[in-house]
Amino acid sequence: MSEPRFSVGIDLGTTHCALAKATADGDDAPIALPLPQIVAPAEVDARPLLPSFLFFPAPSQFAKDALGLPWYPSARDVVGAFARGQGASTPGRLVASAKSWLSHPGVDRRAEILPPATDSEPDDVPRVSPLQASARYLAHLRAAWDLAHPDDPLEEQEVVLTVPASFDAVARELTVEAAELAGFEEPPVLLEEPQAALYDWVAQRGDAWRDDVSVGDIILVVDIGGGTTDFSLIEVCDRDGALALERIAVGDHILLGGDNMDLALAYVVQARLEDEGKDLDAWQ
Repeated sequence: MSEPRFSVGIDLGTTHCALAKATADGDDAPIALPLPQIVAPAEVDARPLLPSFLFFPAPSQFAKDALGLPWYPSARDVVGAFARGQGASTPGRLVASAKSWLSHPGVDRRAEILPPATDSEPDDVPRVSPLQASARYLAHLRAAWDLAHPDDPLEEQEVVLTVPASFDAVARELTVEAAELAGFEEPPVLLEEPQAALYDWVAQRGDAWRDDVSVGDIILVVDIGGGTTDFSLIEVCDRDGALALERIAVGDHILLGGDNMDLALAYVVQARLEDEGKDLDAWQ
């Protein structure tokens, strides 16, 4: 295997996925890679983010090739922006928040539990596990990279995949397994998201970060994501006469993020509408 040309960073997020690259020698600043995805029937567009949603249309809902991608022309399900939009009107066919389910110790994360079953749901809706859904998003990212870099496939690059600092060992192992299911020949390096944020701050500040802190300072990194909130403490220490940064604590796993805030807001709005005499059903 040849030396990797690029270092590739992947954020497998609860609500969005992102992909960035930098030259492996570190000479160039990282840049985000636009991600091709279905945005309307038979329409592909490259967007900065890939929404982490998987939609299973009804068998006759779209024309045969309406959901095809350059690397997946016969697709009958859809990932990304169009999936999110379709799920707003047909939530029973939408897989969302797979990352939260992947880290949830109270469920079988290998079981096909998504989308969650409802009494009014038709029988033709497929089911996937949180693991399979995560692999589906990673496969899309891998294919998008390979399409843009035919001479430098992802399998030949250094790949870093960010995870919440509070992910337990099982969630981390499942994340690596999802990458394997997605066709990653080598397991990606897992990097905790708050540490990634700290590294980015150091990179942006350059040598000036040493003027911002002193030995003994404690840096609190707060990461409020789509489905988790992470707290990490980083201590500024002296290592052989030079300033260094060392993580000293990580908060407990908190399943609280933008999804939960959206749901809380929805219940507030529901209560106000009901006070005005308007009734909403569970779907609304």
